[in-house]
Amino acid sequence: MTIIADHPRPERAGILHLGLGSFHRAHQAVYTAAALPAAGGDWGIVGVASRSRTVVDAMHAQNLLYSVATISPDSTSLTIPGVHTDAFVGAEQPERVVSQIADSGIRIVTLTVTENGYSYSAATQHLDLDDTTVRADLGGGAPRSTIGQLARGLQARASAGGAPISVLSCDNLSANGAHTEKLVREFLQALPQGEGADALTYLDQAVAFPSSMVDRIVPSTTPELRARVSALLGAHDEIPVPAEPFTMWAIEDRFAGGRPAWEAGGAVFTTEVGRYEQMKVRLLNGTHSLIAYLGALHGVATIPEAIGLDDITRAALSILRSEYEPSIEVPSGVDIRAYETELFERWGNSALGHRTTQVGTDGSVKLRQRIPEPALQALDRGEMPHLIALTVAGYLSCIAPLPGFDPGVHAAAMTDAARERLGALAATARTGRELAERVISELQLFGDGLAEQDAFIARVGELIDTIQRQGVGSAIADAVSASRTSASSPTIAKEMQP
Repeated sequence: MTIIADHPRPERAGILHLGLGSFHRAHQAVYTAAALPAAGGDWGIVGVASRSRTVVDAMHAQNLLYSVATISPDSTSLTIPGVHTDAFVGAEQPERVVSQIADSGIRIVTLTVTENGYSYSAATQHLDLDDTTVRADLGGGAPRSTIGQLARGLQARASAGGAPISVLSCDNLSANGAHTEKLVREFLQALPQGEGADALTYLDQAVAFPSSMVDRIVPSTTPELRARVSALLGAHDEIPVPAEPFTMWAIEDRFAGGRPAWEAGGAVFTTEVGRYEQMKVRLLNGTHSLIAYLGALHGVATIPEAIGLDDITRAALSILRSEYEPSIEVPSGVDIRAYETELFERWGNSALGHRTTQVGTDGSVKLRQRIPEPALQALDRGEMPHLIALTVAGYLSCIAPLPGFDPGVHAAAMTDAARERLGALAATARTGRELAERVISELQLFGDGLAEQDAFIARVGELIDTIQRQGVGSAIADAVSASRTSASSPTIAKEMQP
């Protein structure tokens, strides 16, 4: 038997998606599948994988179809979005990425390329002109960076008549629409001899960069899931996507060339995307990171196992209520207590099997988006963010352990672009304080604001030493107890600074 789409397939594409991974296929594609029968339109999706052929080859072998398995402890249900009209690998056909963006039939470019895919400097928040790929893209030829592809594609589109288009980032970046626009403009401005001038004018007149917030937990596909889904389908699916029942998409309704009726799938069009983003990135993602690092150090493989431990539950609740919640403005109409209760239910979804290793990967980029602002706000209020400090201590203990400390197999399996550099700093560090100073103050891994906070750096160092000498359980107990004391009598102890 073959896989059959849930709805009639779109004949033409109106969306180009960069980043053909599991999240896109379980999120934007699902919303688009709901939009087409509700309001129609030429909104098929051309999916572009960054480098790997795995999904592209499987999609072509399966008539561009795959299943989304929505998994809860009680059941597994399958949907088949059926919205893709083509798929290819961007690294193999970079010139095609440019030509697709230039194609007037494409009216939206969506992106899920992760925080790492935007080629910007974490320290300056500007386009990283020292990046070798960016430099090559500025020099000409088929571009290989995402920002280079967007800029060159919009440049070609401007030359071809400049039909309106929108670029919609769906990645966990602060003000992701404005951030993407800034990087594209900086690329065009960096082109020699005013080469990007016409494209910059076109951006002013016919290109929109709306912001969005996306939320759905999508674990990695396992052989066991593949077998279970294929049995339920009665047909082999090489690339099923597991996902939790919860899904959310908040979007700024500012599109230059139209859009699908994504609200038919439950998307929220709002002027408060920034508030949704704060709520998600800090309460969900920030706490998720804490759970992942503490869980890995406890030796557990999955997020449900980690949140099932009493001390990690206490730490998660403490960071939510005491440190992240005061840093956000809750979106209109959102019941924050109900949202937090739902977070714990999502983390505890034992059927999903979301791994601590997956959540803890790329912390050098993820934590930069999640922790500095709430930490600095707490410090400005005269409060020590003990659980945010524990998050950083847990991250460094997993990725760059001090000599003689073994963080365990789950921590060792986490990948991070900064692992080698941080490992070199840890190799000669004598104490947690020394490691924390090197990473936070000297390297400024989490920005220049936290780099100047000696008391916070000292606290991170203390917790690293506690993890190494007494175990992660003792560090959790220390941080949670101190957080409760701070909540009743907030102060930053000057004596914490050596």
